[in-house]
Amino acid sequence: MISGIQSAVSGLRAFTTKIENNAHNVANLNTDSFKKDRVVLSAQVPQGVKAAVEQVDAAGAFVAEQTGQGIEMIELSNVDLGEELPDMMLNMHGFKANLKTLQTADEMMQGLLDIKA
Repeated sequence: MISGIQSAVSGLRAFTTKIENNAHNVANLNTDSFKKDRVVLSAQVPQGVKAAVEQVDAAGAFVAEQTGQGIEMIELSNVDLGEELPDMMLNMHGFKANLKTLQTADEMMQGLLDIKA
């Protein structure tokens, strides 16, 4: 039962990292030359999940912009709001699923303690 709690806490941390990353990407949507990050989840021994943040080096769109030195090509952010919002919703559901696992393990532990008392 304790390993279930540890796995759920590990999942909560991983999905927290993913949601924070989505928020960071959306906050920098209009920042020129900003490169978005992605969170990659991997198995952690003996149980659980590990979140690793990696930068996506794909180029953003280029636009011509008037500057003090004439017209220059400026690279925009490579963040796509159409990707970030569905990903954030999916991450929210993953967080809720791990939270429900933690709540269920807590209820089982409480039931066991009630039986022992």
